[in-house]
Amino acid sequence: MANTSRRAFAKEVRVLVFTMTIRKRFGSSNCEDRCDCVIALPRYQARVEVQLRPSVLDPAGEATRSAAARLGIEGLQSLRIGKAIVLSLEADDANQAEAQVGVLCDRLLANPVTENWSISLEELQA
Repeated sequence: MANTSRRAFAKEVRVLVFTMTIRKRFGSSNCEDRCDCVIALPRYQARVEVQLRPSVLDPAGEATRSAAARLGIEGLQSLRIGKAIVLSLEADDANQAEAQVGVLCDRLLANPVTENWSISLEELQA
């Protein structure tokens, strides 16, 4: 019985969504004065850069550096390859947005054993 529930749980798909809408009530306690208003949260654009840690070998970077030398590009002392991820999200403030992106980096976008990551955050104008 326990194996069946584990299998069902393993098949469950979880998706993280970073879109939030806040509903607030405005007006007095009279029914005709109340209205439901939807307040849009500020939008942010985050750029995440993921690089291998300096102690980790980068064979793809070394192969690219060697190929650049064969093309006649001289003077390259080192070349390391990483990845950049750009995403947009809604959050109450910049601290919350950075915290949400940090969770994504730690758990999904980067391997914390072999990679370092950095975030740059910018508020988008509506």
